[in-house]
Amino acid sequence: MRAFGWRSVIVAGLAAVAMPSGAAPPASAYYPAPLDAWERRAPESTGLDAARLREAVAFAVASETRAPRDLALEHALSSGKEPYDDPVGPFKERGPATGLVVRRGYVVAEWGEPARVDMTFSVTKSFLSAVVGVGHDRGLIKDVRRRVAEDVPIELFRSEHNAKITWDDLLRQTSDWEGTLWGKPDWADRPEADLAQYVARKRNEPGTVYKYNDVRVNVLALAALHVWRRPLPEVLRETVMDPIGASRSWRWHGYENSWVELDGARMQSVSGGGHWGGGMWISAWDQARFGYLTLRRGRWQDRQVLSEAWVKMSLTPTAPQPGYGFMNWFLNTGRKMLPSAPESSFAHLGSGTNMIYVDPDNDLVVVARWIERGAMDGLVQRILGAIDRR
Repeated sequence: MRAFGWRSVIVAGLAAVAMPSGAAPPASAYYPAPLDAWERRAPESTGLDAARLREAVAFAVASETRAPRDLALEHALSSGKEPYDDPVGPFKERGPATGLVVRRGYVVAEWGEPARVDMTFSVTKSFLSAVVGVGHDRGLIKDVRRRVAEDVPIELFRSEHNAKITWDDLLRQTSDWEGTLWGKPDWADRPEADLAQYVARKRNEPGTVYKYNDVRVNVLALAALHVWRRPLPEVLRETVMDPIGASRSWRWHGYENSWVELDGARMQSVSGGGHWGGGMWISAWDQARFGYLTLRRGRWQDRQVLSEAWVKMSLTPTAPQPGYGFMNWFLNTGRKMLPSAPESSFAHLGSGTNMIYVDPDNDLVVVARWIERGAMDGLVQRILGAIDRR
């Protein structure tokens, strides 16, 4: 499915080093019990005007994307115009416009079918970077500035250019990795108008030019699999999703041809999005839990699921693209992505649009699924307008 140009844009702000006031989790922060035990509260009890919040929800419902609910058809109508466009992973039909509003940890609004498991497209990249982050926190990746080839000595990183690529370059989509993976050449994703000239060009030095590219994201997923030596969905479940009380309904898919053998075991390398099918399929409830984890800077109750250092790096702007941190933390630098939101806000977003908006200044998480891209700021504006500022 095509990523509306910025494919997964959303927001997030935060300067490279300076953290906004109030960024640390409140000492008495509420955390929901596992699975469906998330406490609901009246909006007024969390400082929100109920009538205005209802208006915001009505706006989200009215702003449902006009794209087909049959996502395989949507792929054919959008990404299907690219070379090597054939799907290699599964697609499914999506549900209606759906979402949740979480204020101070409590659910204050919900709409659509939040328990429905749907494709989440490039929000998958945030789960991928989380798995890489846990590997970094545990010492499997000693330094994100280290060359990937030192940790993963495979053919993908043996060319003169690819051998220079660091973990940081892959996480920030500045690697300009060259090659073909799972039958998809790097140049086939969002191809340039003059494709022949682009293919023959001199490669950019890693770290110097940003380009959103799902082939290179899948390279990161395969590299992470080689580091962990275990299927990444198992790693994600054990290290992130179970600790935050997520359901067992989510699935992380790869491609029909993305199987490898490691240590005598056959494993599927998962994809970092749904561009050619696959990726993370997940409910809005579980998306909200992940968003709440990032609101609380990687902490869940008494456990630091993602280290403070990793969250800080994830929120550090990428030099060639200040509106992007680690994948897929989009930053609201200069309030360019969401003009109505604080610059400190950030979000994880994928095609559809799937948005997990995170707002530390207002202790707020908003999940909005299947909303028109152009309506995202309008939704955020209306929810923030419901906050009682007295």
